[in-house]
Amino acid sequence: MNTLFEQLSDKPLADRMRPQSLSDVVGQDHLLGEKGPLRRMINAGRISSFILWGPPGCGKTTIARILAQETNLYFESLSAVFSGVADLRKVFQEAQNRRHLGKGTLLFVDEIHRFNRSQQDGFLPYVEDGTVVLVGATTENPSFELNGALLSRSKVFVLNRLDDDSLDKILHKAETLIGHPIPLDDVGKNYLKALADGDGRYFINLIESVFQYASPDEILDKDALEQLLQKRLPNYDKDREGHYNLISALHKSLRGSDPDAGLYWFARMVDAGEDMKYILRRLMRFASEDVGLADPGALVQAHSAWDSYERLGSPEGDLAVAGLVVYLATAPKSNSVEVAWNEVRRVAKNTATLMPPKHILNAPTKLMADLGYHQGYLYDHDTKDGFSGQNYFPDGMARQTFYRPVERGYERELKRRVDYWADLRKKLQKSSK
Repeated sequence: MNTLFEQLSDKPLADRMRPQSLSDVVGQDHLLGEKGPLRRMINAGRISSFILWGPPGCGKTTIARILAQETNLYFESLSAVFSGVADLRKVFQEAQNRRHLGKGTLLFVDEIHRFNRSQQDGFLPYVEDGTVVLVGATTENPSFELNGALLSRSKVFVLNRLDDDSLDKILHKAETLIGHPIPLDDVGKNYLKALADGDGRYFINLIESVFQYASPDEILDKDALEQLLQKRLPNYDKDREGHYNLISALHKSLRGSDPDAGLYWFARMVDAGEDMKYILRRLMRFASEDVGLADPGALVQAHSAWDSYERLGSPEGDLAVAGLVVYLATAPKSNSVEVAWNEVRRVAKNTATLMPPKHILNAPTKLMADLGYHQGYLYDHDTKDGFSGQNYFPDGMARQTFYRPVERGYERELKRRVDYWADLRKKLQKSSK
């Protein structure tokens, strides 16, 4: 007979790591922290119906289950993918019976956007009379996928994809449960997190695979980790490793300006039944992240291909997306904007208390004018070169350079302009001394 410890260790890691309280849920402090709206609901002892909108693996089901537990509601779960009208009728009847006995019901509906309009309307009377507290979960924008009547009776809470800090917390908890550190070097850990792409459930499955198939006596690097995962995990599953392997292959083929490889991986994903909207989201991200301002038309092409696919559907619309793949692969590449954005976010966070210089502030009142607001401001259009060269950074903060355009594509022209303004700014500063 197995001991309790042996029984627990036989369970999947995701089961053993399932949060038991709201404080165990990572990455959603804006909703579950002391001042978060869901925490306030629990403290008030009253939950109203709401929709949880967020990516896969961010904790939607877990949050709903814990909320039911914390408020003494019966937890009823349905998936819109596998349920129909008969299932809904049965759930509502049982909830009514429970209500007569003084027990409330929290009805959790996963993928609620999969129910059609009339089925969504069917929830309304039971939500309005309090038979059920409805908690719907969706990965799609509720504004587009849910009935207005249902939305008007439900709050919408947005869940975040899990960031690196949240994934680190999950990894630490897994290591504590297993009893030893995961056998990966720092690069391998970062790669594992990149594969997860913000999906906590999938991240736990990856962690479990590493613990199962890697020896704790050796430390794996990224290459060894790749070999281990390719050997041990399924070739393709839209919610698992193959899904991320193929989108990674597509993304890197485009970054490497290889249209043939890009088309190949795109075809593999289409044949595997991947959601075309997911592919289009990633391609649109690529247009901003990897092509950037080297070809501003890339983002326009991404919008156009998405619009064409929405109008045509598969298989006719697939060709428009294939055209986008080729366009992005052959476009000049620059991540200058991404690099600038990441850098400026860090600087802005560290200097968040600095005020703008007074000369670029408006002075709508006499008091503000007396305090020096707007004094000394130069209207650029009135200057000889249409460029004043004034300082627009906070007083006491040295001028920073975040955007560094490359000598490729359209950014070559932007670089020429930026360099011209930098030289002109130096000349104007010298002449003003």
